[in-house]
Amino acid sequence: MRFSDDLIEEVRSRNDIVDVIGMNIRLTKKSGRYWGLCPFHGEKTPSFSVNPDRQMFYCFGCHKGGNVFTFVMEYENLSFYEALKVLADRAGVQLPEVEMSEEEKKQKSLVSRLFEVNKLAAGYFYTARKSERGKNADEYFKKRGLTEETMKHFGLGYSLMYSDDLYRFLKEKGYEDSFLKETGLVTFSEKGVFDKFWNRAMFPIMDERDRVIAFGGRVMGDGEPKYLNSPETKVFDKSNNLYALNYAIRSHKKYFLLCEGYMDVISLHQAGFTNAVASLGTAFTDRHAAKIAKYVDQVYLTYDSDGAGQNAILRALPILEARGITCKVVNMKPYKDPDEFIKALGAEEYQKRIDEAESSFFFEIDVMRSRFNLEDPREKSRFHESVARRLLEFSQELERENYEQAFVKRFDVPYKAFHELLISVAGREGPQKRGSSHDREERQAAEYSSKEEKQVDETVLKHQRLLLTRLSNEPGLYDKLKNVLDPSDFYGDLYQKVAEYCFEECENNGTVNVARIINRFEEKEEQLKAGAIFSTELDGMDSDTDRQKALSDHVRKIKSLSLERKLADAMAAGNNDEVNRLFAEQIRLKKTKNIL
Repeated sequence: MRFSDDLIEEVRSRNDIVDVIGMNIRLTKKSGRYWGLCPFHGEKTPSFSVNPDRQMFYCFGCHKGGNVFTFVMEYENLSFYEALKVLADRAGVQLPEVEMSEEEKKQKSLVSRLFEVNKLAAGYFYTARKSERGKNADEYFKKRGLTEETMKHFGLGYSLMYSDDLYRFLKEKGYEDSFLKETGLVTFSEKGVFDKFWNRAMFPIMDERDRVIAFGGRVMGDGEPKYLNSPETKVFDKSNNLYALNYAIRSHKKYFLLCEGYMDVISLHQAGFTNAVASLGTAFTDRHAAKIAKYVDQVYLTYDSDGAGQNAILRALPILEARGITCKVVNMKPYKDPDEFIKALGAEEYQKRIDEAESSFFFEIDVMRSRFNLEDPREKSRFHESVARRLLEFSQELERENYEQAFVKRFDVPYKAFHELLISVAGREGPQKRGSSHDREERQAAEYSSKEEKQVDETVLKHQRLLLTRLSNEPGLYDKLKNVLDPSDFYGDLYQKVAEYCFEECENNGTVNVARIINRFEEKEEQLKAGAIFSTELDGMDSDTDRQKALSDHVRKIKSLSLERKLADAMAAGNNDEVNRLFAEQIRLKKTKNIL
């Protein structure tokens, strides 16, 4: 169900953005705006501004902007409807009940109860660790160097020695067997009912909204398996969740530290590296990468330094890179993992290793080199051919050239001879494949799209941002613009929607309510981008002549590209009448001196 625009606007208008943001960060008023340190990226000098007149925020550092809904969505990691409910409750606005089918009600009830029982189990395990019976697990965590504050933060617990202890506890709470079968907490068999976890140190697994969705358990003693995870349920998909992601996204750092295990993550967080995450006892998947890509575009892999860990890095790299994520590899030798490293050398030395992290390309080359005897000329030649094949996986010529030059310099290889080898391998074997064909096609499409957008960014997108910002400040310009431009002339779906909403506001209300326009986008990313459009700085237009000239430049550039785009579509469709009309319009545009 989508709530009415009027209701959404009522909720927004009753939540002053300065008050809402001021509850979370310290704001200082200056020149009609409020300023503070941005909560979405690390900074020492305030660049985060809140405009009370327009009911918008914008950061001049990370370029995130929007209205009060956008802020709550981004800050609390909520969906639009969740943020709407939070702000409606705050303002005392009653939202209508959402009509659901019986099956939808049943599924929602099941999911709600799963979250409920997982939270209850997490509390039970946590209390057990704090009791006399959980002393062995408590001592285990303390021996691993964890403080009580850290154990509380991660909700670390203990499942008791008895194989049906949790089951009996949940039955006492009124949960029926038919439901408990769905939780993954208990196992039903011909031999009876048993807890999934017993005599294990327990790690609650939470989603991005801090809801307990599953558990990991480390056996106390010599039992097998050493680590055990919850089975998949309606609320837990191990290939789509990352341990401690809920905390990492609040670090607001530009990169994640990707680990292998729970203890690695916890040790790093305790040492101040709160952007560490780990996959959950399964191979790293494209869905993990997609989840990461929602929040950052850089990853530092800090897996175990043994052979298995290094091979896991090699498998993860193409998956991450296919999602456009830049990767580096942290060298922890001579220590096995981040947990051991932190205990031995501390946080300062670990930060140095992060600063010195190797690019994914050279990590792969170093692993490749270890497999050849470079003292043997034949082996050395095979190594060089392998490097050439890896270089041919880069689809962009400039990137390939940069890495080629870096390689020959680092390994003291004659550039001319190696480049001839590269050409020879390319002619013999063609471009190399990396990852699945689906991943490669997606990556190439993304690269093409990114390249095309970058070419337009410096021209048309800038003109569009400036024009829409000016229109929001000076709605009277609409009378001039409506005779020349319409929303379909704007490049990009988001810009077309923003232009459509601006034109509609001007036509119906004679003004532009920016905060209300942003309401009309439900996706957080769209709200952030729309907010950034309206926060463009308007510089260098002191005189009326300058302002008029700039306005004409914006309109001409937007219209010119629009005609080129429409003409290309018409020619591809073989629509000769439309082609002729657009050609004539292009000629008129070039001949027209005063477009407005």
